[in-house]
Amino acid sequence: MNKIVNPEKKDWPEILKRPTQTVADIEQTVNQIFDEIRVKGNAAVAKYTELFDGIKLEDLQVSETEVQNAAKKISEELKAAITLAKSNIEKFHAAQKTEKVSVETTNGVKCWQEKKAIQKVGLYIPGGTAPLFSSILMLAIPARLAGCKEIILCTPPDKQGNVNSAILYAAELCGVTQIFKIGGIQAIGAMTFGTENVPQVYKIFGPGNQFVTVAKQLATKYQVAIDMPAGPSELLVFADDTANAAFVASDLLSQAEHGTDSQVIMVSTSEKLINLVSDEIEAQLNKLPRKAIADKAIENSRLILVNSKEEALELINEYGPEHFIICSENEDYFVQGVINAGSVFIGNYTPESAGDYASGTNHTLPTNGYAKQYSGVNLDSFMKTITFQKISEQGIKEIGPSIELLAEAEGLRAHKNAVSLRLKDLN
Repeated sequence: MNKIVNPEKKDWPEILKRPTQTVADIEQTVNQIFDEIRVKGNAAVAKYTELFDGIKLEDLQVSETEVQNAAKKISEELKAAITLAKSNIEKFHAAQKTEKVSVETTNGVKCWQEKKAIQKVGLYIPGGTAPLFSSILMLAIPARLAGCKEIILCTPPDKQGNVNSAILYAAELCGVTQIFKIGGIQAIGAMTFGTENVPQVYKIFGPGNQFVTVAKQLATKYQVAIDMPAGPSELLVFADDTANAAFVASDLLSQAEHGTDSQVIMVSTSEKLINLVSDEIEAQLNKLPRKAIADKAIENSRLILVNSKEEALELINEYGPEHFIICSENEDYFVQGVINAGSVFIGNYTPESAGDYASGTNHTLPTNGYAKQYSGVNLDSFMKTITFQKISEQGIKEIGPSIELLAEAEGLRAHKNAVSLRLKDLN
């Protein structure tokens, strides 16, 4: 990892730069695929599945038989682990339910707010080098708790045209209604426009590479909402001399192994610890099956020495990490001071992996600095809020004259008239 000592503030933007392509680099490809899917439907999806995934499929939908067979291929130990994770995720997200908000703003003017589930949602789950079945738990569980009627899952097939058994098992367990063997840009396009088999959805969720991220962003041009611009994974650790160097290194590598375009950063006030972590990374890296991937991600990563905890916190909030680990004797300072982060992990025994799998919090989080504007996925992500109001005769008398004045001041005479007619009728 690149070691940077006491960088000047003017150099922070360059030091904290993500290893991502710009939208312009990818947008042309996405638009071309979208245009074909919109016109040709399944035929276009099949074409790009063959091109990108190397498999020609006659049927894009996963059958009930495939789902049932997948359950037989999962070990009882893995099933138990998935069940534990599912239970914790359900507990945390069920606790996010809120009651109807109702208030009488003026005598006779009652206003209230209710949450309604988004009827049709699409989930994208990457396959590739790491089939992220855990993301199904993170997305399908809150979707079901929210009351979504249709939960559509797209995930890429392998070279034999199969979907990972753990993905199918988790999808069935969590209430997914339809599963399709479609990956990448073509999956986002299919859910955006709908095809002969794939339903069009109202909102798309899920992680993915930069191509999927851009495809999701472009889907919003076609009246489809997305969870957030979630791209390659990233982690920032603040650690001082109270941290365990081996633990810190393992956390950094846990995110580095996600993909070659991942980024991990360590910020510290201790040069001694930085050197120990650097040595640990080298030792642990050589034992990883995904060493080649993690090695490439490490090239994009940084070990940053700063002078004070105040400078560290300012730098962290400027970066806005997807995942933020705090291992410090001053943990309260960072817990209270962090403003921009997707999810925060506190203490030597809180690995980021816990949030990825089984603690209960959601791991679908904003990356690429979007933690400054976006929240991670939660129960409300699968719902929308509708406001209601009912005004009595007394109520319209109370607020009607003010409405007339406000409408008149804006030059909207018909708005005023809608109130004036009612007031006249009452008088």
